[in-house]
Amino acid sequence: MRHAENPHYDVIIIGAGSIGTPASFNLARAGFKTLVIDRAASVGQGSNKRAIGGIRATHSDPAKIRISLRSLDIYSTWKKIYGDEIEWRPGGYVFVAYHQREEGILKELLNRQKLFGLNIDWLDKTQLLEVAPDLNPHDLIGGTFSPEDGSASPLLAIHAFYRQAVQAGVVFHFNETIEEIITRNGRVAGVKTNRGEYGADWVVNAAGSSAQQIAQMVGLEVPVNPDSHEAAITEPVARFLDPLIVDIRPLPGSSNFYFYQHHSGQIIFCITPSPAIWGEDVRETSSFLPMVAQRMISVMPRLQHIRVRRTWRGLYPMTPDGFPIVGYAKGVEGFILAVGMCGQGFMLGPGLGELIVRLIQGTTDPSDQEILTILSPYRKFDGQEMLK
Repeated sequence: MRHAENPHYDVIIIGAGSIGTPASFNLARAGFKTLVIDRAASVGQGSNKRAIGGIRATHSDPAKIRISLRSLDIYSTWKKIYGDEIEWRPGGYVFVAYHQREEGILKELLNRQKLFGLNIDWLDKTQLLEVAPDLNPHDLIGGTFSPEDGSASPLLAIHAFYRQAVQAGVVFHFNETIEEIITRNGRVAGVKTNRGEYGADWVVNAAGSSAQQIAQMVGLEVPVNPDSHEAAITEPVARFLDPLIVDIRPLPGSSNFYFYQHHSGQIIFCITPSPAIWGEDVRETSSFLPMVAQRMISVMPRLQHIRVRRTWRGLYPMTPDGFPIVGYAKGVEGFILAVGMCGQGFMLGPGLGELIVRLIQGTTDPSDQEILTILSPYRKFDGQEMLK
C-alpha cells in the first residue's frame, strides 16, 4: 500500500532511534510538520534497544556536558510532567582510580567539568567507600562522584517519546527504506523511499550506524563507523548499589568497563573492547563473559556469585575522536547531521533533540554555537574524548 502522493513535510527525520524520536517530539511541539522514516518495524530497534541505560553528564568537554545536563533534566522530570514510567533512578556515576594514571586523568578533568556546570567531586578512598561500600578497597586511591547522573530504561523512554511525539502530530513510517535524498538547486527537497516520495524543507540524518550511507546520498563523507560492544544482565537481587561504576583502566582485550544496578534490581554491565571490533556483527561471543567477569569481581568481589541471565551485542557508531557529528551540511542546504553518537545516543538524545529544533529555527545562542563548533562535521577530528 502506497502513501498519499508526494505529501510535504517541514522536516523529515531519517531514523526513529535515540536521536530522531526525541527530535521529532520537540519539532512537533515547536509547530513543525514532521515525518520520521525508519527501516525497522518499530521505534528504537537499532542501538537504542541495546543500550544499558546509563545517563551521565560526566564527560570531558563542554559540548557533551551541556547536552547531557539538559537530557538529565528531561529524564528526571519526565514522569512528573508526562506521566510515563521510564524507570529513572538518580544513583550517580563513580569513576574509580586504582592506579595513578586514572587518578591523574580524573583529577585533571575536574576543574573543566565543574566550569561547565557539572556537579562532581573527587572523593578519597574513605569517602568513596561511603558512596559504594562494596568496592574492593585494596589499592583503591579514590575516584570522582557525580550524584546527579543516573539511569533509565531505554525501552520505556523511547516508547514514551514515541507516544508523546505521535500525540503531538508526528507521523512515523516504519519498514520503509530511504533510496534517495532529493535535492534541487543545492537544497534538499525531500526523500524517495521504497514506498513513495515525500517533500521536505529540512532532512535530518539521525540514522545511527547507517549514517554514512545516508550522507553519501547527498555526496557527503562522514567518518562514522560502527563497532560492536557486548553487554549482559543478571538476575535481580536486593538493592546494594546506587551509582554506576566505571573503571577506565586499559587491560588486555578491553579499555574500560562499567556496571550498575538497575531500577529492577538486576546488574547490567558492558565492556569497551580493545582493539575495536569494527563492523555490524551483533552475535554474542564466548570471550565476553570470562573477560568482564574477571574485571568486575576485581572491582567488586560481592558480584562473584550472581547469575547472568543473558548477553547481547550492540553497535556504537564511532567517530575518530569520540565526539558526535552535529550541524549543517555545507553545499546541501537544509540537510542536518546528527550522527556518530559513539554509543551515547540515549544520554544525548533529549538534549540534542532540542538543539536540532533551534538549528532549524535559526535561534541558536552562543552556548549552542560553542557546542556546534566542537561537534562540527568539518572539524579536524584530531582530539580525543577522554571519557568515551
